[in-house]
Amino acid sequence: MQNVTRRLFLGAATAAAHANPLAVIGRENLKITDVKVTLASHELKEKSWLTGRQLIWKSDAVLIEVFTDKGIVGVGESSPYGGPEVIKKFVEENIRPGLVGQNPFDVEHLTGGWARGARGAQVSWAGVDAALWDILGKAKNKPVYELLAAGAKPNPHIRMYASGGVEYAWYKRPDDLIDEAVRHKERGYTAFKFRIGTEWKNSGMTVKKYIPYLYKLRQAVGPKFDLMQEINMRLSLDEVLELCPVLEELKFLWLEEPINQRAEGALEGHLKINQALPTVKLSGGEQLYTRTDFKEWIDRGAYDIVQPDCNNTGITEAWHIARVAALKGKLCCPHNWHGGLTTMMNAALVAAIPNHLMLELNQTYNPFKEEIFKDPLVVRNGYMDLPRKPGFGMEVIPGLARKFPYVPGPYSKPNPDLPGFA
Repeated sequence: MQNVTRRLFLGAATAAAHANPLAVIGRENLKITDVKVTLASHELKEKSWLTGRQLIWKSDAVLIEVFTDKGIVGVGESSPYGGPEVIKKFVEENIRPGLVGQNPFDVEHLTGGWARGARGAQVSWAGVDAALWDILGKAKNKPVYELLAAGAKPNPHIRMYASGGVEYAWYKRPDDLIDEAVRHKERGYTAFKFRIGTEWKNSGMTVKKYIPYLYKLRQAVGPKFDLMQEINMRLSLDEVLELCPVLEELKFLWLEEPINQRAEGALEGHLKINQALPTVKLSGGEQLYTRTDFKEWIDRGAYDIVQPDCNNTGITEAWHIARVAALKGKLCCPHNWHGGLTTMMNAALVAAIPNHLMLELNQTYNPFKEEIFKDPLVVRNGYMDLPRKPGFGMEVIPGLARKFPYVPGPYSKPNPDLPGFA
């Protein structure tokens, strides 16, 4: 089991002295000539998965490509949860006209400080920002993670954790969760994060009834295997406080997004939860976008681990968020739930920052994790090794839209097994 102590933060103090990467990267003479958005989908059919009251029936990918006058093309991804069609429209109508003719080395000026508004508009900038970093790496003939490390030594050998717990249903066979954890361990993972399953109301599920499964899970994987509990903001403060002593006893590594972050008094609620968890870390922030969004939560000690996602924030802002966390002795373990394009971005960040621990990898079936690259990122024995090629070091297969034609509509629909809970 990972021993998370302040020793992990010895390098974090050094982060304070790190220059902004963009301040030390030599500028090149490049101009942006075009920005293109490609949408792709894959219907999951029998491999659909469940969360709360919803059934997820398809996977989407939103590929952002930025072209330059020197033939260098950068790639990135905006979060599909922002709405693929919304993103495509926003990029084409609002972002592209302002970027054409600009130098990608002005990435922080070009993509920073976006206006607040609909999520699709905000995350649209994230994919563009990442694509510009890919261009910078290719122009300087260096991996993005090396540029982001700003003179420090990056670590492209990344510990990955299996992220799932969306294959079991309380109204069918709850022990599918136990089987899944054992399966991930057998595949070489050393950590597993899981959700609280399908809607509790229809099964009469309570914290008291849920706790025995946590004991069963710990027994199945053994004491040296890291476990993390993801709540997805679905429990009340009282329910979470009831759960905390068990997580402590079972030596969980962290508790994620326990209560509604947007509700009144949410920050104070997180402080109470953190006080009830002397050794288990409290994590969150996947739905926050900027360092200012995170700052009060970090400063007041509401989070031990911050979890920005580069497909929401972009590379530039994620680096700043990680740095703010490092200055306060906090870890940064990005949220990373989508396909390989998003993993490509988040992995570059993790390899570069001194206050990382490991990176999430979605365990649901999703062909966009590996089937869209000529040489995909893969996990071996619980670790992922990033390529030492320029930029992100990833090349997307030609004809992505032909192989995975976009299917319009939301990625989720009401779970048909839960009538009355749609």
